[in-house]
Amino acid sequence: MKVLVIGSGGREHAFCWKISKSPLVTSLYCAPGNPGISKYAECVDIKVSDIEGLLRFARAEEIDLTVVGPEQPLALGIVDRFNEENLNIFGPTQAAAELESSKVFSKNLMKKYNIPTAFYSTFTNFDDAVSWVKEVKPPLVVKADGLAAGKGVIICQSEKEAIEVLDDIMRRKIFGDSGDSVVVEEFLQGEEASFFAFTDGEKVIPLVSSQDHKALLDEDKGPNTGGMGAYSPAPVITPELSKIIMERVMVPTVKALAREGRPYKGILYAGLMINGDDFKVLEFNCRFGDPEAQPLLMRMRSDIVPILYAISDKGLTDEEIEWRDEASVCVVMSSRGYPGDYKKGLPIEGIDKAEDTGDVIVFHAGTAEEDGKIVTSGGRVLGVTALGNTIPEAINLAYEAVGKIDSDSLYYRKDIGKKALKYI
Repeated sequence: MKVLVIGSGGREHAFCWKISKSPLVTSLYCAPGNPGISKYAECVDIKVSDIEGLLRFARAEEIDLTVVGPEQPLALGIVDRFNEENLNIFGPTQAAAELESSKVFSKNLMKKYNIPTAFYSTFTNFDDAVSWVKEVKPPLVVKADGLAAGKGVIICQSEKEAIEVLDDIMRRKIFGDSGDSVVVEEFLQGEEASFFAFTDGEKVIPLVSSQDHKALLDEDKGPNTGGMGAYSPAPVITPELSKIIMERVMVPTVKALAREGRPYKGILYAGLMINGDDFKVLEFNCRFGDPEAQPLLMRMRSDIVPILYAISDKGLTDEEIEWRDEASVCVVMSSRGYPGDYKKGLPIEGIDKAEDTGDVIVFHAGTAEEDGKIVTSGGRVLGVTALGNTIPEAINLAYEAVGKIDSDSLYYRKDIGKKALKYI
């Protein structure tokens, strides 16, 4: 089987690493890929937004399965185009992917089908949004409607801050057209966790639990990022709670999209705020999380290719996923200055030493190769991911590996996985 993975980040590196282990795969390509991915796949210089270019490549190479990593090509309708050409592709259609590409659509769908979420209102007019903020009172969360690379959700502790954020998004257009509409919602207390499930539009198969760390700084302080680290399992999601989430969120959402004429195939990702036995959906994403994919795929014992192919083809049958009992922790090393401005082309040393530490893989995200050396090329640069018998063991191993990577240009949080320790 010939497989094409689309993307260039840590999630796609994890995909390629996992897919390359399948005995079903004879050739593996990644567009555009990165230096870490090149160990497992042939990298093809095609942008993720070049839908027609990707389609031409898939036809020319007779690709049997295309796996979409990031959200942008899904929002652009890549699945629809591949389906028109009868090419198997893993991911939701453009209409189904609106669950992520439009927070307004997502919130309205949850309200219509009684899927638990925060109290909210949506706006296209700045003055109307300001009036609502003054009436409801902070803390509030302001969200740009469209895609914003994980940076379009801003927690506002004061009325003044909320109005400034609305001005940035709706008037100054810091997120471009993604800020034409906004969602303003209540601030939820609790612990955030990620819940994933594979679905063919009817059958829904949950994955094991995981937790992301979106804030830049320790103790969840600072601005939101695309994710500064993740671990699995997340003890805050108990087996009992997992069943309830499936019954109240995942299955109803898949059914709701089907009723709306937007059948959903792929992986469904619910970001949840959990407060004791209560939980609410913060947002939906229509692809694997990054960095959650890294620890989750390290824990997956089953061959992932039959699952991806079944969803893209005739649907799931009796597929079951086997998981390792071990825990996994991913520490993201980012460029200093991220999520704002940062320098590129700075050298990174010690990746090989980090991977010699033990059961550790350093997934590349924002890297490039210059004169045979690895340098920085993005905001989130590396995802140092370790597998350990327990969460504390995986944490220690991940940070031991991080300590062997030499680059003054990189920053990382020191508390990834710490939230899990209170449950042990």
